[in-house]
Amino acid sequence: MTETTRGGLAAMMQHRRVLVASLVGTTVEFYDFYIYATAASLVFGPLFFPASSPTAQLMAAYASFALAFLARPLGAAVFGHYGDRIGRKSTLVASLLLMGGSTFLIAFLPTYAMIGWLAPLLLCILRFGQGLGLGGEWGGAALLAVENAPPGWRGRFGMMPQLGAPLGFIAANGLFLVLGLWLSEAEFLAWGWRLPFLASAALVILGLWVRLRLGETPEFRAALDAEPPARIPMAELLTRHLRATMAGTLAVVACFALFYISTAFALGYATTSLGMARDQVLSMQLAAIFMLALGIILAGWWSDRQSAAKALIAGCAATVPLGFVFGAGFNADAPALLFMTLAVALLVMGFTYGPLGEWLTSLFPARVRYSGSSFAFNVGGILGGAMAPIVAQYLVATHGIGAVGLYLTAAGMVSLFGLVWLARE
Repeated sequence: MTETTRGGLAAMMQHRRVLVASLVGTTVEFYDFYIYATAASLVFGPLFFPASSPTAQLMAAYASFALAFLARPLGAAVFGHYGDRIGRKSTLVASLLLMGGSTFLIAFLPTYAMIGWLAPLLLCILRFGQGLGLGGEWGGAALLAVENAPPGWRGRFGMMPQLGAPLGFIAANGLFLVLGLWLSEAEFLAWGWRLPFLASAALVILGLWVRLRLGETPEFRAALDAEPPARIPMAELLTRHLRATMAGTLAVVACFALFYISTAFALGYATTSLGMARDQVLSMQLAAIFMLALGIILAGWWSDRQSAAKALIAGCAATVPLGFVFGAGFNADAPALLFMTLAVALLVMGFTYGPLGEWLTSLFPARVRYSGSSFAFNVGGILGGAMAPIVAQYLVATHGIGAVGLYLTAAGMVSLFGLVWLARE
C-alpha cells in the first residue's frame, strides 16, 4: 500500500468519525430536549402546575419549556468562550454532560402533589440546565463538521448535526408512543413518563464515547497558530461582528417557529382542544418527521451545488404562504389532512434548518466562530421557538387556529429580512 493510499484511507476514516460524532452528539442532545417538550405537552401540566383549567396548566408547562431557551444564549456565551479559547472537543464533551445530567435527574423529581411548589421549582432548575447545555451544543457540533469538511462538501458535512434533530425526535416520541401503547393512562401518569428521562443516560454515555475519540479541527489549530485566541470572544464578536450576529439571529427565527408549532404546540392542541388520541397524533408526527430529514438532506446538497443562502431563502420564503393555510389542516375529522399539514411544514423547515451549519459558521472568523454561531442560533431560538407554543396557545384561545398560521407567516418574513439584510451588506 502506497503512502498516498494510506493517507487517503486515514482521511476517510477521520471524516467518518467526525460525521458520526457530530450526528450522534446532536441526536442525544435533541432527544433530551424533545422528551421534555413531549412531556410538557402531555403530562407536566397536571403533575407539576395545578391550575383551574387544562389550558392554564398547559400554558404553565409551556412556560417551563420556554425557560431553556432563555438559558441557551447564556450557554452559548459560556461554552462559546471556552470553545474559541481552548478548543471544540472538550467544550462539546462538557455541554453533553450538563445536558444529559439535567435530563437524567428529571426522572427522579417528585410531583406537586408530593412536595407542593418545590416540585415546579426543581423542574425549572433542571430545565434551565438543559438549556445551558444545549446552548453550547449545536454551534460546536456544526463547527466540528464544517471545519473538518473537504473542499466542496461543507454544506453536506454541515447538515449532519441538523439530522440529529429528526433522529432525536423519532427516539423521543417513539418511546413515548410505545409507552402509551404498553401502559395504562394511570401507569403512564404515575411513573411511565419518567422512563424516557432515565433512558437518556445510556445515550449520553454513547455520545461521550464517540466524542472523546476525536481531535481538534484543522481550522481551529490553524487559527491558534496564526494568532493568540480572543481574550473575551463574546466582546470581540459584539464589537466587530454585530451586524452578522443580528442577521444570523433573525435568519433562524422561521426554523424554530416551524418546528415547535408543528411538534409541541400541535401535539398539545390536537390532544386537548381537538380531543384526538395521543397515540394517533404521536404516530402522525413520527411519520411527518421523516419529511424534515428529507428537507435537511436536500438543502445540504443544494448548499454545495449553489449556496447555503439560496437554500435558506427558499425555505423562509415558503414559510410565508404556508402560514395562510396551516390552520385549515387542524381538523379532527380529517386526520390525513392534519398529517399532510405537518409533513409539509416539517419539509419546509428542513430547508430553513439544513443549511444553517454551513451558513451561520461562514459569517464569523475561526477565532470567534463558536461564540458567533452559537449565540446567533440560540438567541434566534428565543425569538422563534421559546414563545411559539405559548403564543400559539394564546392565539388559539383568542383568535382561533388560523392565527397560529399567521404567526408562522410573520416568522418567515422576519427570517427573510435577516437573510436579505445580510446579503445587501
